[in-house]
Amino acid sequence: MSVPSEIEDLIAGAALSAHLATTTDDRPHVAPVWYGYDNGVLSTLTGGRKLANCRKNPRVAVSVEKLRAGDPVWMVAMQGVAEVSEDPTRIGAARERIFPKYRTNETDGSEDEGDEGSERPERALIEITIGSATVQRYR
Repeated sequence: MSVPSEIEDLIAGAALSAHLATTTDDRPHVAPVWYGYDNGVLSTLTGGRKLANCRKNPRVAVSVEKLRAGDPVWMVAMQGVAEVSEDPTRIGAARERIFPKYRTNETDGSEDEGDEGSERPERALIEITIGSATVQRYR
């Protein structure tokens, strides 16, 4: 399935948090992540429980929401299959794509700003091939 262009236009360049939902042993886990999106693949750099869960069960869900003055404008819900990569070259390229859009003048410029626990050795790239995507717009 290709992601509808309407959805790609909403999520591709936006500096929004996504919520990645993983599950193992019938126990769901949802956590915010920074992401990059390109051509049907949503990428994030992470570790910990999200990474461990993706290794055990690659079927995941992701949501992205746009707020204006605290009120929801739209929400995109996606389901897909995650692939984990520990290749330093791919991780470095993902950092270059993802991190700059989240940087603000208030950050100290640290490469790991907002990237929870990047010093952990289990840090990896998760690339999610989107299988389905829907959008909900609010008035």
